[in-house]
Amino acid sequence: MPASFRQAVASSHFPGIVVYRPLNFPCIEGADLTFLEQLSDRLYGDFGPFNPDQMSVATAILAGSSQLAFDPEGRVMLPAEMRAAAGVDTHATFVGLGRKFQIWGADAYQAHLKDQLEHAAEAAPKLPPFGGGGQA
Repeated sequence: MPASFRQAVASSHFPGIVVYRPLNFPCIEGADLTFLEQLSDRLYGDFGPFNPDQMSVATAILAGSSQLAFDPEGRVMLPAEMRAAAGVDTHATFVGLGRKFQIWGADAYQAHLKDQLEHAAEAAPKLPPFGGGGQA
């Protein structure tokens, strides 16, 4: 894990990260434990504990997640099944996304980045202004 990310999660009550397989991309996604706790709270708060949509997302993300503690050098061992599903073998690309991150197979990330840049060029003008204010 990059030192800057380890430092950002150092104040967390769990000395490590939580990783899971996202629903929409062939990569590994992760964050600190607080992020996943907030996701869980939101799922149960927005949907209720017996809603089938909530149960599907909770099963896919929460039940499939793994807590990984940092070793003394700040490393973690990614679960083999997640590495295989994401196509991560000897080289990986770490992508910081604010409060979470993604880990990609190097070649797959280059294709993903190209797609995301094209999508962002179309989507960005449609987003509300930063700060939620009106247009100036």
